[in-house]
Amino acid sequence: MLRRRFLTAPAGALITGSCRKKAFELDEATIGALVEGMRSGKYTSRRLVELYLGRIEDIDRGGPLLRSIIELNPDASSIAADLDSEYRDKGPRGPLHGIPVLLKDNLDTGDRMQTTAGSLALAGHRAQRDSAVAARLRAAGAILLGKTNLSEWANFRSTRSTSGWSGRGGQTRNPYALDRNPCGSSSGSAVSVAANLCAAAIGTETDGSIVCPSSINGIVGIKPTLGLVGGRGIIPIAHSQDTAGPMARTVRDAAILLDVIREKPGANYSGALNRAGLRGVRIGMARNLAGSNEHAGKLMKDAVAVMKEQGALVEDVQRALLSHRSCERRPLHRRQLYAGGGGRLSEHQRADGLCERAAGGDFVLWGRICGSDTTQHGVCL
Repeated sequence: MLRRRFLTAPAGALITGSCRKKAFELDEATIGALVEGMRSGKYTSRRLVELYLGRIEDIDRGGPLLRSIIELNPDASSIAADLDSEYRDKGPRGPLHGIPVLLKDNLDTGDRMQTTAGSLALAGHRAQRDSAVAARLRAAGAILLGKTNLSEWANFRSTRSTSGWSGRGGQTRNPYALDRNPCGSSSGSAVSVAANLCAAAIGTETDGSIVCPSSINGIVGIKPTLGLVGGRGIIPIAHSQDTAGPMARTVRDAAILLDVIREKPGANYSGALNRAGLRGVRIGMARNLAGSNEHAGKLMKDAVAVMKEQGALVEDVQRALLSHRSCERRPLHRRQLYAGGGGRLSEHQRADGLCERAAGGDFVLWGRICGSDTTQHGVCL
């Protein structure tokens, strides 16, 4: 199934203007196609960087103003030239040699780019060394083309924050419908991949921040098992849930990226892809959560039919809708918040563990919003 088949003309037309009048040469290009293009001599790494930078100028900083990229790497072109020389002299360094990749702005890069989580409070901050993820990308030959916009502080700044908005980057816009939610917090990573501003991107997730924007923007996102990908150099929320993960236009590209950034030894994810992989797999489908949109319902039905044709056993399940008064309390552990907040939290805590107050009592950190006569919208009274 084509990734964009679900688009209707009016939605797709929202990012048109000049970008549709001249076809983009790398539209929907996969990592495999770019690697083959460099092998055959059709492309150089520097040419790929030039093409993506032109695309960014056309529709991210001009035209529909997607604002998915918060900062570009000023050294990207020179790094690409060096990688081209290395390719000619020694061959490819790794599976991503010369491939332009974007990183969410809460991942450290030990270069001239800032790492700010989108916040003006950290403007001007440059990391002394690469995050574990950035280091592995460079070792595989990737070009870190820039940093992507996000929900500021990875959506940890407020109970009512806006997905894809940050003080540094402004509002990231959904490329399919500019007035619709791009979801977050890895909004910029998802939008940049969907709009063909890079070959692939890295997002981070604590609770939905990769999978939600990937779903909304029609791409593939994977939240890896906790610990599979190194967490050093990621601005934290909760060490028990935080992880970086791949965001790409195809399952294979996401698997290639995951093979590169994972630290724990294990399966070769891209090598394990198998067209017969669904045979005998049981998949539960919660139809009562599918919504009532006629077009979306048809797409869901078609997707189920494809899975069945591939040998999957699709079974209907009923899942209860959880309200805020029935959810289980899952407070983040004090030690995680203390470490993540730079040791600035006080020792004050409610007896039930629901809330942690800052020393001045001006904000509250919590795990889940739950029904209680002592809370309102997740804030301790």
